[in-house]
Amino acid sequence: MPARESEALVLRTYPFQEADLVVSFIARDQGRLRGLARGARRLKSRFGAGLERLAHVRMFYFQRENRELVNLDSCELISSQFDALSDYYIGVALDFLAEVSEQLLPEHEPNDRYFLLLLLVLDYIRNGAPGEDAAATPASRLPAALAYFALWAVRLGGWLPDLTCCVSCGVSMPAGERAYYARSLPGLACGRCRPEGAWTLTPESRAIAEEMLHASLRKLAPRGGDRRPAADLRQFLLQRLEEHFERKLVTAPLLSEL
Repeated sequence: MPARESEALVLRTYPFQEADLVVSFIARDQGRLRGLARGARRLKSRFGAGLERLAHVRMFYFQRENRELVNLDSCELISSQFDALSDYYIGVALDFLAEVSEQLLPEHEPNDRYFLLLLLVLDYIRNGAPGEDAAATPASRLPAALAYFALWAVRLGGWLPDLTCCVSCGVSMPAGERAYYARSLPGLACGRCRPEGAWTLTPESRAIAEEMLHASLRKLAPRGGDRRPAADLRQFLLQRLEEHFERKLVTAPLLSEL
């Protein structure tokens, strides 16, 4: 069996037999994989804290052809979310990142831009951005972080519609105009083409989306304590993700409290 070493992000772990774990992770050079970590549930495990949710690690493993699981040998922790996991909302956010990643990424297909997106979002949640409010906390950064992540996940998946034109009539929608979306539409609609029961995407939410598409998360303009525009944008993006996954995201309802 050839030994491999890869920078990786741990998504989830599942108990297997008495002392083992099945680990879902993203290897930067190989894409999403699943591996068996023998003895990982024992008190003195060689994996330590390296298999916590969204831990950034250097993973060492063995891979055989035609085997569903790789064999995990060990890992070296680069950075961890452990200190923040005592916060319920951060735990929900990490579960959301992991769930979307497992649905969006095919196995064995490297996606470096997506890997870097996750690292950026995790770093922002932990450390914030230059010039932010001194009272900011990891939990207070979640609305912007999750909206940014969802926007770029949709874009990298190839499912982001034009945010400036009506999908029905093709007319350009001014920056200050409300837009509307529904499951029956592949994009945004203007007020004249708004279908019955459609949800609203505010001008502020569209402006945030445009800014996020052209600036790094750590360079976004501060927006005070108003979380609604980012929450509205995230709701639209969740609808796009669920439409293409063809399933409901388990973590989506829990995000409504953020």
